[in-house]
Amino acid sequence: MPDAQKSLFLPSESDATLLAEKLAAHLSAGDTLLLDGPVGAGKSHFARTVILSKLLHPEDVPSPTFTLVQTYEVDGLDIWHCDLYRLSGPDDVIELGLDDAMDTALCLIEWPDRLAELTPSNALTLRFAHRADGVGRDLTLSGPAQKWAEILETLHV
Repeated sequence: MPDAQKSLFLPSESDATLLAEKLAAHLSAGDTLLLDGPVGAGKSHFARTVILSKLLHPEDVPSPTFTLVQTYEVDGLDIWHCDLYRLSGPDDVIELGLDDAMDTALCLIEWPDRLAELTPSNALTLRFAHRADGVGRDLTLSGPAQKWAEILETLHV
């Protein structure tokens, strides 16, 4: 079955926040979001919003740029927020334990190209792009239709 795909224009950060909150409502253990795009495109903001949407009580959600992984636990759900920018490849991913976490936790992964062959086949890829006019972001979401088509249909800005 082919991938499901949806393209959206996010005019503002608040639109990205609303979309992340809507998507978060559908996410659970074993789901992986691959957040792809250039520096400053909105990957960390989107991940932070998904995490805050899942938490029962707001808390600081720092970027994992230097720690590589930040973890959270909510009602038995482990959430891993990973920034793989500084990793050299899949061996580093295994060393972090991320390969196991992708089976059991909700994983939000920035710079997913570092996963290489460890990229989960059921992941949802979110590609963020700057617009030429500098206003807002373009976002393309894609993943296996059997898992993501129905969810993608519910998402809009």
